Amino acid sequence: MDKTTPFGLIIGALLIVGSILVGGDLLLFVNIPSILVTVGGTIAATLIAFPIANLKETLKITIKAFIEPKQDPSEVIKLVVDFATTARRDGILALEEKAAEIDNTFLKKGIALAVDGSTPETLKDVLETEISYLEGRHKMGADIFATSGGFAPAFGLIGTLIGLVQMLAKMDDPSKIGAGMAVALLTTLYGAIMANLVLLPLEKKLKVKSQSEMLSLELVIEGVMSIQAGDNPRVVQDKLKAFIAPGMRSQFEEEE
Repeated sequence: MDKTTPFGLIIGALLIVGSILVGGDLLLFVNIPSILVTVGGTIAATLIAFPIANLKETLKITIKAFIEPKQDPSEVIKLVVDFATTARRDGILALEEKAAEIDNTFLKKGIALAVDGSTPETLKDVLETEISYLEGRHKMGADIFATSGGFAPAFGLIGTLIGLVQMLAKMDDPSKIGAGMAVALLTTLYGAIMANLVLLPLEKKLKVKSQSEMLSLELVIEGVMSIQAGDNPRVVQDKLKAFIAPGMRSQFEEEE
């Protein structure tokens, strides 16, 4: 589990609640009409903006913000180099049985294409097409959160205008001015919290997760093509190390 996402959400919520409690009563910041305008309006606008199929897919993609990737790039490199060693020793056909033992479906597909005798061009085209569609789905998920993050403050402003109209319409009754002012101010607060603590941070986290996953898939393509070309395992490792940050390369140097 990626602990930074829930940890950040919890810390942010506690800081906001804590700051309220220090200065007054928490119940003063709970207003049902404000919640309905801001949260309900944001959800409604998002439903209008995107097809339901995309929204369902986003619910699945959102889970990625709360879990660690199945394999980080360094683990993928080690796995591919292990396959290169087997291919060098026993031949590329030996990889078919070895591939059945791993959970990396993308690498399995690449190995299957290589074992079946696909040309390097075909292998690369097939795998890059799959990456392209996967990246598109990830981008759609991030775009939905970004769009919702823009809607939330806007509906906060709408709620503010509603509250101001209600307040001005009842200026002759001072006892009712407070309710209108509460709606006016709290909707803006709710919209800002939704956008800046939840929606926009989740958009950024999904983009980061997607970039990391795309890197691992690019490593697989480069590695499988090197194996297919008959490269020495050391050469395969050196090629793949170029994809990762210098700080991550030291673990491979220690193993050599």
